[in-house]
Amino acid sequence: MGRVSRRAFAVAALSAFTMMPQASAATGRRGGAPDSEMRGVWIASVANRDWPSKSGLSAAQQRAELLTHLDTAAGNRLNTVFFQVRPTADAMWPSPYEPWSQYLTGTQGKDPGWDPLGTAVEEAHARGLQLHAWFNPYRVAVHADPSRLAASHPARENPDWVVTYGGKLFYNPGLPEVRAFVEDAMLDAVAKYPVDGVHFDDYFYPYPVAGQTFDDDAAYDEHGGGFPDRAAWRRDNIDRLVRETADRVKEVRPGARFGISPFGVWRNAGTDSLGSDTTAGVETYDDLHADTRKWVREGWIDYIVPQLYWNIGFAAADYAKLLPWWAEAARDSSTQLYVGEALYKAGDPAQPAAWQESGELSRHLRLAGEYPQVRGHVYFAAKDVAADRIGAMARVVADHYGQPAPPPR
Repeated sequence: MGRVSRRAFAVAALSAFTMMPQASAATGRRGGAPDSEMRGVWIASVANRDWPSKSGLSAAQQRAELLTHLDTAAGNRLNTVFFQVRPTADAMWPSPYEPWSQYLTGTQGKDPGWDPLGTAVEEAHARGLQLHAWFNPYRVAVHADPSRLAASHPARENPDWVVTYGGKLFYNPGLPEVRAFVEDAMLDAVAKYPVDGVHFDDYFYPYPVAGQTFDDDAAYDEHGGGFPDRAAWRRDNIDRLVRETADRVKEVRPGARFGISPFGVWRNAGTDSLGSDTTAGVETYDDLHADTRKWVREGWIDYIVPQLYWNIGFAAADYAKLLPWWAEAARDSSTQLYVGEALYKAGDPAQPAAWQESGELSRHLRLAGEYPQVRGHVYFAAKDVAADRIGAMARVVADHYGQPAPPPR
């Protein structure tokens, strides 16, 4: 969609929200005025996954690519973008806390000559899209060499904050000063820009690496007293981050919503009778020390987007079994449930046969329509919406997104 037409598109879309007849804008399962429904897409910047397509592009090229992603989202009748603005303890806006992201210019700390987050918010809103600023709290680098960080990087100035694990650098979630710092760094963006939401992904304590230990002995010795074991202490550290961030978002920008997109399995039923009928190799409660079910049940977060990145019938983690489990977890909770969808798998020859069928994702939405707790879907990720290798996204739009729909509030 060209620059001339985008504001006209936004006006038309917003008018459609108010003029549509008294019927569902999406599946119609709840009836009444046009249903609010999350139709989101993640725009990942880490490792130049979605945007910018490579580091070192000019400011004009970066901006043009970003606007194309926004146009593509709007053209597919999506209503929300989740824009990754802090991929590796860095920033996609002029931050007083952390350096400019290396994924912009190729050099961490180098000014790209424009403000990506400011532009993204303005241009998303011009298209009738909401924008949630997506932050990764604890990842410092996808390599293990602190000398490669910008000279002024807080991780270099505070090396005792950093743990090397699995060939990467992480801030230590067990240090209260780290938690305070990452909250301050993230909330700087929330204070400066009229974002519609604040979003965390699935990285808390890092995913397990066989044969390696996350070395937080000193922090545990100093701060772990009173907990039955290290795992309970680690979960409390993440609980504190979630609760404190939620409170601070409401203070800084009361209208913004706070949500998280965790790995899709809380615990297997074989580990915990409350768990899902799965045999996943990772359980967020035990491995990432993220008690995602608790956050939902306690209403600490406004929404949750479990990454249900498996096909219907997948033995270890069946979409058709995880969906009702999450619906039950969200039942009678103030936390809204959206489902993270693996669009990136559609048409990938390395994936199971189900993902070679253009209708797999459409079947996901049809199944989700049977559960009133499910308030929408978010697709990973932007370049896959654009490429749509086998027409899976086009099928979703044709089958389920015949009319615009406003995002949930």
